[in-house]
Amino acid sequence: MNAQDAPRQVGFVMLPGFSLLAQACAIEPLTVANGLADRRLYTVTTFGLDGRAVQSVTELSLAPESVAGSDARRLDMLFVCAPTPAWPVRHADSGEALLHWLRRLAARGITLGGIAGGTYWLARAGVLDGYRACIPYASADAFMRSFPGIHASHHLFEIDRDRLTCGGGTAAMDMMMTLIGQQQTTTLAQRISEHFVCERIRMGDEPQQVPLRARLGHAPQSLVDAVSLMEANIEEPLTTHELSAHLGISRRQLERLFKKHLQAVPSRYYLNLRLQRARRLLRESDQPVGDIALAHGFSSGAHFSTAYRHHFGISPRDERLSPPA
Repeated sequence: MNAQDAPRQVGFVMLPGFSLLAQACAIEPLTVANGLADRRLYTVTTFGLDGRAVQSVTELSLAPESVAGSDARRLDMLFVCAPTPAWPVRHADSGEALLHWLRRLAARGITLGGIAGGTYWLARAGVLDGYRACIPYASADAFMRSFPGIHASHHLFEIDRDRLTCGGGTAAMDMMMTLIGQQQTTTLAQRISEHFVCERIRMGDEPQQVPLRARLGHAPQSLVDAVSLMEANIEEPLTTHELSAHLGISRRQLERLFKKHLQAVPSRYYLNLRLQRARRLLRESDQPVGDIALAHGFSSGAHFSTAYRHHFGISPRDERLSPPA
């Protein structure tokens, strides 16, 4: 077997409180890829901070195969699986050893990844500066204040050169299937998606979705109702005046609610919502651009194209022609 045919060596560091779901979503696509390809494309090794079993957030424990910090095993990629928000490691020395190891691996050009709170550990190690990194929404504000040198996003996942990060949960599966598609073939990635009975492989720049009420936190019910009305009226958008009339509040009150809780005026928030939905159709269907424009409340294809280019920096037609990120 030559070097080109050798399987990629992938490591997963498990930190106390890690998500079994997220870890499985990251590892299983690799093992399924091996089975579907009928040859070993990836070899997986698990690591702990010491030789003891690592307890997950469900209080089930897994025994690691090796100890973090050891260079006895050759690695092509290493992912840190940690809870969100990142829980402190009980033994500070163990945490420091992990940080030193991450820096050493980065200096050797090893691809590094963070799953959920694992992004926090990469950031602490200083190996994410200048990179795009996906931050779980629950800890985004504190993270961005602590690490201003990182281009933080609320996307499902980010693959930026030799750094891979995701928000955890099932986003780890989308990230790994996208990675397999880049390293192997898109056909293999699609077959893996079908194996897991996934409707599709979600793209990295899709937003982390949370229920509307959870997304708006303790916002007044009138704001939740306003956003619900927007989501229900995409093809024929309501004016701000019509929205306020439906809600029984003044237009000025509605604008204050959006500014306070969503940092946007109602019309701008509504436009973003329509454009995000249109973008998904452009990427996932062969529906004519003009039809997509009309279905999302734009009076003409030209109006839609202008708004789309201004918002995303690319025309709708170029968006459709561009390869997935």
